[in-house]
Amino acid sequence: MSKLLDFIKKFEPPKEKKFLHTLYDGFFTFAYAPNHVTKSGVHIRDGMDLKRTMFLVVQALALCYIFGIYNIGHQHYAALGMYEGNFFTGAGAKFIYGALQILPIFIVAHVVGLGIEFFYAAKKGHSIEEGFLVSGALIPLIMPPDIPLWMLGLAVAFAVIIGKEAFGGTGMNVLNIALLARVFVFFAYPGEISGDFCWVAYDYNWLHKLFGFEGATMAALGIEALPEGMTFAKYVLANTPDAWTGATPLALAAKEGWAGVQANYSNFEMFWGAIPGSIGETCKPFILIGALMLIVLGIGSWRIMLSMLVGAILTGMLMNWIGDFHAFMAVPWQYQLYMGSFFFAMAFMATDPVTAASTPMGKLIYGFMIGMVGMIIRVLNPAYPEGWMLAILFMNVFAPLIDYYVLQANISKRLKRVKSA
Repeated sequence: MSKLLDFIKKFEPPKEKKFLHTLYDGFFTFAYAPNHVTKSGVHIRDGMDLKRTMFLVVQALALCYIFGIYNIGHQHYAALGMYEGNFFTGAGAKFIYGALQILPIFIVAHVVGLGIEFFYAAKKGHSIEEGFLVSGALIPLIMPPDIPLWMLGLAVAFAVIIGKEAFGGTGMNVLNIALLARVFVFFAYPGEISGDFCWVAYDYNWLHKLFGFEGATMAALGIEALPEGMTFAKYVLANTPDAWTGATPLALAAKEGWAGVQANYSNFEMFWGAIPGSIGETCKPFILIGALMLIVLGIGSWRIMLSMLVGAILTGMLMNWIGDFHAFMAVPWQYQLYMGSFFFAMAFMATDPVTAASTPMGKLIYGFMIGMVGMIIRVLNPAYPEGWMLAILFMNVFAPLIDYYVLQANISKRLKRVKSA
């Protein structure tokens, strides 16, 4: 191991070459744990530094990626009326289509985000910050599968520059970076992240065409050639089978209530994730496995997860009790939990240690408020039948204030004990 270390160190550029040295340092610190220790003679060394913590979060997302890739392909072929046997019919074609669809999204998110991180690190003359390892893994999972790549690049650049670097870099940001990228798309280009058709990838990108997927599909459907000026996606949307809908369960619930959801999707499909939606949010068992990993490893806060769950359940119950003057309010509270992205937001978004509350009591308050506010936004906001993105960003802003009052309350209690003694 020491010979390998010596070999790698031979390639270390001089510090005067800032950009090259920053790239080298990023690789070196990812491969090896830092050897810095305190000088007092009493210290604890642990192999778990920030980069490795981030890497474990990425590992917890692995199952969401695997299922999300497959579901992209499943929804695509379902829209075409192909492989109608069951969810696993045509598994190979579905998985490869999804992989080729998500690969450019993953690459663009990382090239733009890490490129900006490298630039700022080189300009400042310090090591590459590791915060984007998780943000770069999360961003593709919370986007629609057919998001335009140029739009994704703009969203990532906005989130990293305005949301993080403007505040000083990793650990200094007030808002969750991944959610900030999504909220940029939501407000700047609402047509690309709302409606029924953005949640299904209908078209074929250049990678699909390179591997012959478009030609194979056209042959299977008996299409000799597309009309001039018409993309495959436009052709599909113009000839979509009548029984097919690209609407998510949330969109159906907002328009038609629980009956509309049940007419299109079973509880089994919604729980296991065979539904349209953001790439990584649909399969609830795999998300819960990732959440359990984060809790066991001590990375994700169980207090935030539990209190967010309680807040959402109580608010859902209250809405059911109030009445059904709004169709969405009558949806049974237990189904609200897995119709959309609640579990994904609970496990991977609300628990961001930088932007969440940090005191034990503060985490309970913070999580409960996200559950309550998110459910209110989801049900009562007709423009956006989902609420966790806006609720988490809203509570990100109040997290420091929550911690402040929790600390002040603790100080007051201790002062009273001192005086009474």
